[in-house]
Amino acid sequence: MDNPFDDEHGTFRVLINESRQRSLWPAHLDVPAGWEVELSDSPRKQCLDYIEAHWIDLRSY
Repeated sequence: MDNPFDDEHGTFRVLINESRQRSLWPAHLDVPAGWEVELSDSPRKQCLDYIEAHWIDLRSY
């Protein structure tokens, strides 16, 4: 698989930045500067469901 973000069977994390934006992130990659882990190593679907459940529409602020 060329794109680790597309691995349906991979292990992922949910990252969050200071602007409260969330991102799906492959667990085997280093966390980039400015981001921290909000949800630890989990299946891809669980991470995507978490992001959807915690989605904040920044346009409403």
